[in-house]
Amino acid sequence: MAFGQQQGPPATARQVQELLVLLQEAGHSDFRDARGPMGFTQRQAGGRFTRTEVEELLERLQNPDPDTETTNEVPIWRRSVQDDVLGQISAERLAIELRRRGWSVVEP
Repeated sequence: MAFGQQQGPPATARQVQELLVLLQEAGHSDFRDARGPMGFTQRQAGGRFTRTEVEELLERLQNPDPDTETTNEVPIWRRSVQDDVLGQISAERLAIELRRRGWSVVEP
């Protein structure tokens, strides 16, 4: 398969339009605007999805899981060195450093 090619039948225009409406309701202007927060590839940011991809995204947007926290998990290929370092520091040590720098820290 050539680089950047879809792995399945393309989504219908109706499915893509429904996905765009849900993304706009979530506060995004278009697919490119939602690329980072949703983790879209460049192909998906251009509005090209497979049927499977659209079905999964529609399900995710229509039925968000209330048990999971809404975190914007950054894909590993976009993480910086600083993100990795911060992930290794304990909460207590981070709180001590923040207090030392004049920040107020509140425990949940």
